[in-house]
Amino acid sequence: MSTQTIKQLPLPANFNAAKVGEVWRVPYQQRAVEAREWAKKHNIQPAAEDKTRICLLLIDVQNTFCLPDFELFVGGQSGMGAVQDNVRLCEFIYRHLGVISAIAPTMDTHTTMQIFHPIFWINEAGEHPTPAATLITPEDIQQGVWKVNPAIADSLSNRDYSKLEKHALHYVKQLSDAGKYPLTVWPYHSMLGGIGHALVSAVEEAVFFHCIARNSQTRFEIKGNNPLTENYSILRPEVLEDNMGIPISQKNTSLIQYLLEFDAVMIAGQAKSHCVAWTIADLLTEIQQQDASLAQKIYLLEDCTSPVVVPGVVDYSEQAEEAFQRFAAAGMNLVKSTEPLESWANFPEISIQQ
Repeated sequence: MSTQTIKQLPLPANFNAAKVGEVWRVPYQQRAVEAREWAKKHNIQPAAEDKTRICLLLIDVQNTFCLPDFELFVGGQSGMGAVQDNVRLCEFIYRHLGVISAIAPTMDTHTTMQIFHPIFWINEAGEHPTPAATLITPEDIQQGVWKVNPAIADSLSNRDYSKLEKHALHYVKQLSDAGKYPLTVWPYHSMLGGIGHALVSAVEEAVFFHCIARNSQTRFEIKGNNPLTENYSILRPEVLEDNMGIPISQKNTSLIQYLLEFDAVMIAGQAKSHCVAWTIADLLTEIQQQDASLAQKIYLLEDCTSPVVVPGVVDYSEQAEEAFQRFAAAGMNLVKSTEPLESWANFPEISIQQ
C-alpha cells in the first residue's frame, strides 16, 4: 500500500454511462479537440514524461462479447455483466488518464471457416453442430459423431481433406492432454469486417480520448485469425503445432516483452473464464520462467470482467474464481477499479503533475 494520494480526475462531459450498452459512431475530431482541452485544463502531461509507466491491457472488449444483442454476450452472474464492467472500465480510464501510460486492447478476430465454428464440422446426417452447446472430444471424432466437413478442404487445405482430418483429431487430443477445455463449437462471432468485431463504442471513445490526451499511441493486438486453432489468450494460441510437428502459429513474444517492461500492468476485459484467464495464465507462465517476483506488478481488475454464464447451459463462474485465486497465490493483485490506486498492494509510487 502506497502512502501517496493519487488524484482522480472528473468524468468528461462526453461520457454517458447509459450509452455503454449501445453501438454508435465516435466523433473523432470533436473528441480530439475536447481531449486536448481536457489535458490542458487538468495539466495532463504526455505519457513520454511518465517516470512510472503503467499499462492497461484490455482483453476483447468488443461488441460481440459485451452487448446483449450480440453473439457471445458475457452476462456473468448478473445477466448484464459485460455492460456493467464496461461502465466501470470507462470511468476508470477517464479518472486515471494522468496515470495510465499506455492502453493495449486485444481484438478477437475471426473468419467463417475456423475450427471452432459450426461450418467446420458435420455429423453423419450432414448437419452442423449446435453452437455453444457442442463440445467435441477425441472420442467424438474417433466414433464418427463429428467429422471435418469435406467441403471446406478446398478453402483451408488446398483440397487435402485427409490433412484436415488428421489435424482435427490431433488438435482435440492436444487440448485433452493439456487439461484444457474441450473444443467448443462457438456461434460465429468477432467476424472480421463486421460490427461485432469492433470495440464497444464507449470504450473505443475512452481509449481514443486517452490516446489524444496523453499523446500515447494505442497498441491494438489481433488474435484468433488462424483457422486451425482457438486463440483464447492474446499471448499464444491453444495449439502451436500440427500433427506432423510443424508450427501452425507462435507465441506473441513481442507483447510479452512489451508488458513486462512496465512498472505495473492492469488487466480487464472479457471473458474472465476464458480469454482473460487464459491470457493471465500465459503471462504468469512467462513471468515464472523469468522472475516470479514480477507477478507482483500485475493488477487484475475484478470488477471489470465477468465469466461466461449461459443460464441452463453452462456456468464457468467457479472455474474463473479458481483461476483468479491461483493468480493471486502466485503474487498477482486482485483489485477493484473503484478503489483508490494507493490502496492497491505493491502499487508503485507515481510522480505526476496535478
